[in-house]
Amino acid sequence: MSYAVAAALQEAVYQKLAGDAALGAIVGSAIYDAVPAGTLPPIYVTLGAETARDRSDMTGQGAAHDLRISVITEAQGFQQAKQAAAAVSDALGAVPQTLSRGRLVGLFFRQAKAALDRSSGTRRIDMIFRARVEDN
Repeated sequence: MSYAVAAALQEAVYQKLAGDAALGAIVGSAIYDAVPAGTLPPIYVTLGAETARDRSDMTGQGAAHDLRISVITEAQGFQQAKQAAAAVSDALGAVPQTLSRGRLVGLFFRQAKAALDRSSGTRRIDMIFRARVEDN
């Protein structure tokens, strides 16, 4: 297994989301790799947990990464969060194959869960995307 492409994959995903005009129209620049301390905007996107599994074969090193990307909002309904989640999905459909290290074989939506956090009153959509990468 190779986890060597993980940082390059995260960088490409973050850059793609941060540069996406449709997502920016909804959340502005509130796209975080690490949620900052202090007051947060009313809606934001964060890159979260990741699980990687070996997908190496006779031709080389590779891995499947399950990436969690979340949309969190203070809004009373899920409509704006779902629009932001759709923009995330659309943006990730165009992540470049060539990374700063390795190669992205494919990036696929796996699942999503929308929920109300009763303790904070926020709504949250957690999406899981699977990235298949190879290390060159």
